[in-house]
Amino acid sequence: MRRILLSHGSGGEETQKLIKEIFIKHLGNDILNRLEDASILRVSSEIAFTTDSFTVSPPFFRGGDIGKLAVAGTVNDLAVMGARPLYLSVGFIIEEGFELESLEKIVRSMGEEASKTGVKVVAGDTKVVPKGQVDRIFINTSGIGEVVRKGLSAHNLRPGDVIIVSGTVGDHGACILAEREGMEFELPIESDCRSLWYLIAKILQTGAEVHAMRDPTRGGLAAVLNEWAEQSDVEIEVDEEEIPVKEPVRGLCELLGFEPTHLANEGMVVFAVAPDHAKLVLETLRSHPYGRDAKVIGRVVGKGKARVVLKTPYGAKRLMEAPSGELLPRIC
Repeated sequence: MRRILLSHGSGGEETQKLIKEIFIKHLGNDILNRLEDASILRVSSEIAFTTDSFTVSPPFFRGGDIGKLAVAGTVNDLAVMGARPLYLSVGFIIEEGFELESLEKIVRSMGEEASKTGVKVVAGDTKVVPKGQVDRIFINTSGIGEVVRKGLSAHNLRPGDVIIVSGTVGDHGACILAEREGMEFELPIESDCRSLWYLIAKILQTGAEVHAMRDPTRGGLAAVLNEWAEQSDVEIEVDEEEIPVKEPVRGLCELLGFEPTHLANEGMVVFAVAPDHAKLVLETLRSHPYGRDAKVIGRVVGKGKARVVLKTPYGAKRLMEAPSGELLPRIC
């Protein structure tokens, strides 16, 4: 099996061959193919900019891989700020000895995911480090998007706002956890890893009054809601029975002592929506394949007391705490 050599990162003949036979083959476009030191980009209005790094272990999992995750994660960070994703940069740090076949599979999935959204990879870099100095492959991405809806912010929540999730909670984190524990065949849990721009664009096109959006990655739903409560200085009340969780995810969490709301998603959005527009947003979400499981899970009930309250099925109330410590390292 052909493997990555230190010479693949030297900048010489092997590097050029790797660029042309794998990266350009699957990620190529009119800008990247020029292979300049920097790309010249055109953006006509206000932009959003984000950067992220991906170290997920294992790099291949049910529902995706580190390449698909890198593109979808960056696209989604732009999309929840109301920005249409335009351009990505991609940097690879690869361990000596990593299989070229696995690298090509990752890059191919990146190209496929990018094409679904129409985003272009316009800059890239590859570094190869000696065996043992990195775990197989790490990817860094940056993204630029054109802002089409201004004013979305975690500081914008108001009393009365309705909290909506576009899908089931904890899917990605549970998938990675099951694979690490060797339970992926007993529990058919698949990551929800996917790009969400077209789902979000459909909501924005309705003109609905959306105050904030967030993709609940590390820290999950609980982290997002607690950050919103703190940044907007509001109290959010959540109905525990209304939080959609797939049964295999719930079973894994009960077995291993996790809260589904603490586990990451990579293909779900949390919305804070003006009450008069909640029905429109919910119906629009449910009309899209990625939003069929959308539900209203709570609302903003007051100002001046930054906390998230969970209402249990028995009518009792308790605080929904943000996760503390590193529950599940290298989830994305």
